[in-house]
Amino acid sequence: MRKLDIINQIFLKSNLNKQEIKYIIESFMNEIKESLNNGENVYLRGFGTFELKKRAEKTARNILKNKTIKVPAHHIPKFKPSKSFKNEVLKNNII
Repeated sequence: MRKLDIINQIFLKSNLNKQEIKYIIESFMNEIKESLNNGENVYLRGFGTFELKKRAEKTARNILKNKTIKVPAHHIPKFKPSKSFKNEVLKNNII
């Protein structure tokens, strides 16, 4: 499912026009990104948590140049689904 598909699904279930829905979804995503950029986790009860995970410094290899390089410590965004969200997806999993 793409962002456009989400916009269309919300449009079918609401009284909002597509431009309003698109603005709301993009604003929501931007707020999550901004919070993570400020070092704040985002907690959405019943859905999950967006958080930063620290990656330690490590030694890697550039195979093209056959040289060892150091990858500095950094943070990456991570999503952790809530227990109820995970259980609902597992319950409805048809694969």
